[in-house]
Amino acid sequence: MAKTILTSSKLSAPAGVFSAGVSVPAGRMVFVSGQVSRNAQGETVGKGDIRAQTTQTMENVKTVLEAAGATIDDVVKVTVYVTNVKDQLAPIHEVRAKYFKNDYPASTLVEVKGLVSEDLLIEIEAIAVVAS
Repeated sequence: MAKTILTSSKLSAPAGVFSAGVSVPAGRMVFVSGQVSRNAQGETVGKGDIRAQTTQTMENVKTVLEAAGATIDDVVKVTVYVTNVKDQLAPIHEVRAKYFKNDYPASTLVEVKGLVSEDLLIEIEAIAVVAS
């Protein structure tokens, strides 16, 4: 999918693995529900470890995308929910950089009081657009 990364001299450069905005031609949209760091057996991977949880969460996002015939490169928007922005931002972006190589998606990061389980530190939902 051809993406146009939106930039403007009126905005500061993104300080992480994301773009200010993304424009894509019309295509088939794929919506990935919020994924967490649970494996196929429903066990939380990486309790207390934001890097391990982010990796498992991204792998789960990838799995849902693959089920729709999409890839990480088709992602145009992610929303990331974390329990501690101050301590978790840098390691999250380290892991994200392994998945989003270029033409980064638009992204929103939200700190939340908690997720569905107290062991979970991160949840990611995504929107992808696949060429028709």
